[in-house]
Amino acid sequence: MEQQTNYSHELSGKIALVTGGTKGAGKAIAARLKAAGATVVITARNIPEQADPDVHFIAADLSQRGAAALVASETLERYGRLDILVNNLGASETPGGGFAALSDEHWEKTISTNLFAPVRLDRAFLPQMLGRGNGVIIHIASIQGRLPLYDATLPYAAAKAGLINYSKGLAKEVTAKGVRVLTVSPGWINTENVKHFLERIARSSNCSIEDAQKSVIAALGGIPAGRPAEPEEVAELVGFLASPRANYLSGSEFVIDGGTIPTI
Repeated sequence: MEQQTNYSHELSGKIALVTGGTKGAGKAIAARLKAAGATVVITARNIPEQADPDVHFIAADLSQRGAAALVASETLERYGRLDILVNNLGASETPGGGFAALSDEHWEKTISTNLFAPVRLDRAFLPQMLGRGNGVIIHIASIQGRLPLYDATLPYAAAKAGLINYSKGLAKEVTAKGVRVLTVSPGWINTENVKHFLERIARSSNCSIEDAQKSVIAALGGIPAGRPAEPEEVAELVGFLASPRANYLSGSEFVIDGGTIPTI
């Protein structure tokens, strides 16, 4: 309760949009911003299983051309402005097998979801932010932007690297005009999909969930913290960065990976 009191009103009156906001880190980010007093809009392809009546949902496949404009139009028509944009949407559905297993379609879909979607949403919402001289844009990237895994997620890693670079360049352009742009790069996050993934590994390898988790950690080169991040831990960082307490922060990337990346 004490922790909530510290930020329970700091985003009062703010309008926030979280993409991919129905599950995992996106759901936790939406809840964190709401707890800080923001009015929250979320987007995803499918309606959430447990809808929050206090959170406005917009169904959208942001990997498709035109979807960002529709989301922006509905948000601005309903609320008149957007103060905080969290580009959390991210996905990798490519097969294993290295470069030869990846078709043009795999690359195009992954880049559309992980890079073009935030670019398009930024472009849709920035004019009204710049017109008011105020706003925050947070891009959720990944440590794979620096630490690519070639077997199955190389397009995802390349797209996230592009997002980190784009975010830095955008910050250089718009920070002086009142809009802060930041990047959060998580490592492995303990989502429901991850839990199902570990269960599949455990079944196929005839081992425990704990051993399956250890095998994934080993494949990442080790996580000094000894575990994946909880979605709420990522959300807490995003909540701080979106708040007035972070007003001097822009153009920076914040890595939250339990120490996974071994280099400076």
